[in-house]
Amino acid sequence: MKLTRRQVLAGAAAGVVGAGGIYELVDQLSGGSPQRAAGGQRLPEQHLLDGIRIVRSNGVEVLVPPLHHEILTARVLATRADLLDAQTSLAGVLAGIDADYAPTPAGLGVTAAWGLPYFHRLTPDALRRYLPQDRRAGKPVLFDAERFQSDPFDTKLESNDVAFLIRSDVRAHIDDATQRLRDSKLFHLTSIRRGFAGGGFDGGRSLPKQMAVAAQVPGADLIPDTAELFLGFTSTQRAGMGPGEIANFETLGYVDFRGSDYFVHGTHMHLSHIHEDVEAWYLNFDFDERVATAFRPNLNVKQDTQTVRQGPQDVSSAADVQRDYKSSGRIGHSAAIQTTSRLDRDVHVEGVVYPKGTAIPVRADFNTLDNPFTWSVNLAEIGELPAAGVHFVVFNPTGDDFRRNRLAMDGQLPDGKIAFKPRDRNQGFNSILSTTHRQNFLVPPRRHRSFPLAEL
Repeated sequence: MKLTRRQVLAGAAAGVVGAGGIYELVDQLSGGSPQRAAGGQRLPEQHLLDGIRIVRSNGVEVLVPPLHHEILTARVLATRADLLDAQTSLAGVLAGIDADYAPTPAGLGVTAAWGLPYFHRLTPDALRRYLPQDRRAGKPVLFDAERFQSDPFDTKLESNDVAFLIRSDVRAHIDDATQRLRDSKLFHLTSIRRGFAGGGFDGGRSLPKQMAVAAQVPGADLIPDTAELFLGFTSTQRAGMGPGEIANFETLGYVDFRGSDYFVHGTHMHLSHIHEDVEAWYLNFDFDERVATAFRPNLNVKQDTQTVRQGPQDVSSAADVQRDYKSSGRIGHSAAIQTTSRLDRDVHVEGVVYPKGTAIPVRADFNTLDNPFTWSVNLAEIGELPAAGVHFVVFNPTGDDFRRNRLAMDGQLPDGKIAFKPRDRNQGFNSILSTTHRQNFLVPPRRHRSFPLAEL
């Protein structure tokens, strides 16, 4: 199915608060929700979903993320004087959502992440006392986002008070949660960001391919029919995603809680929007170069493979990346990031063994046709036509842990920097990705998700 330009424009215009816009196609094109377990355990971590389905693709275990995704960013309307009342009100709204939906993709996941502007304006004294510290970096676990070497000069560093990540296989569940948050009158929305996930793991045409074709994204016809993402390769390999509680503040010992357990079971969240040049990716890079760019140079992968093994035994060290660079003049995206995002030794935590090479970040990113958002308080920044991209959401044990990973993407490895010009074709994905917005957030544990520190 392809839309006419008039239909695409109409869909974009409909993509305002409370309207589905082009994303109304998701259910039509996907054939409905995938098979899932109906119930699940409500974990102390609000950023983790239970009931994630596991399938096999090219012989590799793959996690199947929720079909629909939405992010609301907002400014808090409460003042210090009425912050406790606001805390009680939001807690009631979230408890009501919990009562109605299982914490699974078949039900609904809602994650409340809080930005530094909220803490600095409304709970500054409590923040100074309770904000955990990163032992490795010697700084707080949450700090302002920054522009990186490969970012455009106009990448916007945002200052939202809060971001709500809402995920479900059922669009109506997300719409209901969004409406309840809006009806609370606690927030002034600054943006709505929507997207989808759904690879063709069962042999059918994947949702990203169908959505890109329908939206007439340049290069859409070149996307493999069963690709999980616009760029063709699977990114949710089970072994490539941080398992369980590994990204929690407390798990790996990176964090000093300063004598308080207030943020135990919490984590750090980075949120950004990234444009993807799909047409350049497929026209300018043949399959072997796409493999070298996405994973590492000199990796032997069968033609047209989409899911590449990314287990602990496949992890590249900094020395491996340096060696590949010397022989090929390039670095791979996954290989470079693995130098900082994988455990460098076996870690034992309360009876659980995380072996060397285990992934640390817990990603929740998803493809989007937002340009750059479905809706923004700044309407001037919304493009007329849909654009291929990703809303990048990742949970790390600290803000500095994310920063190390992002620096590695630019060639700044633990043993030294590989000198690239910004957005060099040989520097992983950087020549075809363009970040438009960034912000860091703190994700409290579920018990403190409503206006954290307000009671202190």
